[in-house]
Amino acid sequence: MKGEGKALSRLILKPGREKSLKRRHPWVFSGAVAKFSGTPDAGDTIEVHSADGEFLAVAACNPQSQIVARVWAWEKREIDAAFFRDRIGRAVALRSQLLPECESVRLVHAESDGLPGVVIDRYGDIVVVQLSSAGAMRWRDAVADAVEAVVKPTTVFERSDADVLALEGQQPRVGLLRGAAPPAQVVVNEAGAMFEVDVPHGHKTGFYLDQRDNRLRLRELAAKREMLDCFAYTGGFTVNALIGGAATVTALDSSGSALELLARNVALNRLPQAECIEGDVFQLLRKMRDQARSFDLIVLDPPKFAPTAAHAEKASRAYKDINLLAFKLLRPGGLLLTFSCSGGVSRELFQKIVAGAALDAGVEAQIVEQLSAGADHPVALNFPEGEYLKGLICRVAGALG
Repeated sequence: MKGEGKALSRLILKPGREKSLKRRHPWVFSGAVAKFSGTPDAGDTIEVHSADGEFLAVAACNPQSQIVARVWAWEKREIDAAFFRDRIGRAVALRSQLLPECESVRLVHAESDGLPGVVIDRYGDIVVVQLSSAGAMRWRDAVADAVEAVVKPTTVFERSDADVLALEGQQPRVGLLRGAAPPAQVVVNEAGAMFEVDVPHGHKTGFYLDQRDNRLRLRELAAKREMLDCFAYTGGFTVNALIGGAATVTALDSSGSALELLARNVALNRLPQAECIEGDVFQLLRKMRDQARSFDLIVLDPPKFAPTAAHAEKASRAYKDINLLAFKLLRPGGLLLTFSCSGGVSRELFQKIVAGAALDAGVEAQIVEQLSAGADHPVALNFPEGEYLKGLICRVAGALG
C-alpha cells in the first residue's frame, strides 16, 4: 500500500482501546495512543493498529491534537485524489436524490459522509469549502479539484476559519480556490424565500443551511402571531415568519451588520419590516421581561455555547437563562422554538435544561415537536456526534398551579 509517496507510519493503540474503532467510531483520542512507529506530521496519513498488531483503519494524524487520528477508510487503501473524488461524488449523489430541487444545500457533512473535517455547502453556482482538521487541510487541492469535477460550479470558495482550527494547530484560510470570484451579492431562493448570503464573511459558510426545514416549519406556525426572533442573524426565521403571516416580528441580535442584512432580506421579499434591536440578547430579554412585554411565538437560535462536552456545564447555565426568560415572555398558548447547536450538549441534556427553565419560570409547558437538521445533514449511525443541532417546539399551557 502507498500513502503520499512513502511507507505509512503506524499508530499503535493501548491494550483494549480498539473497541470504539471496531464499532467504527472515526476518532482516536490522544489518551488511547501507546506509541507511533515513525514520526508523522500533522495531516499525514497513517495506519491505526491495535496493541496486538491488528490493522484497524487508515486515518489522518495530528499528534498535536486531542483527536490524534480521524479515520479516512476502514480498509487498506491509498488516500489520494481519486479517494476524494469518490467520496464527494457519493455525497453529492445522495443530495441529488433527497433534495433534487434545492439550490442551497450541504453537499458534504464531514464524518457523516466519510470525510472528517470537510464541510462543503452549495449556494447555486457557488460552492463553499470549509476544512477544520489537519488531515483535511493537507488535501485542500484534492478536495477543490474533486468539487470542480463533480459539481462543476462557477466558484469554489474556501472558508476554513472556524475556531476549531486553533485546536488543530492550523492557520485559518479564506479565499478563492477555483473558478471566478463570487459576486458582491449572492442571492439564493429557499422555498420561495430570497436571501442574500455573505459568502466571504458570514457565519459558517455564509448561511445556516441546517435550519432549512425548521424555518419552513415556523412559516406554517406563524400566522397572526406576534413573534420574537432571538439571535436573529440575517433573518432566516424572521423572513419565514413574515411570509407565514406573522402579525409582527421583533428581531434581536448583537451584530448591527447582521441586522442590516436582515432588513435587506425582508425588503428583498417585499415583506413588512421587522423591529430590529441590536444588543446583548440576554440583557435585552431581561429588559423585555421588566417591561412586561409578551409574545405568541419566540425563536431561540443561539450560537454554539458548548463546542465540546467539557464546556457543557457552563453552556447549560446559558441555555437555562435564555429559555427561562423566553418562557416568562410567552403568553398562554404561545410557542417556543428553542435550539442548541452545541455538540457538547446532548438532546437528553438539552430537554432537561428546557424543562428546568419552564419550572423555574412558573409555567406548564409541553413538547409538541422535536426538531433537527435536514436530510442534507445526515448522521452516521457510528458517529452520533454528527447530530449537533437539536430543537424543541414547546407550547405554554399556562401558569403552574
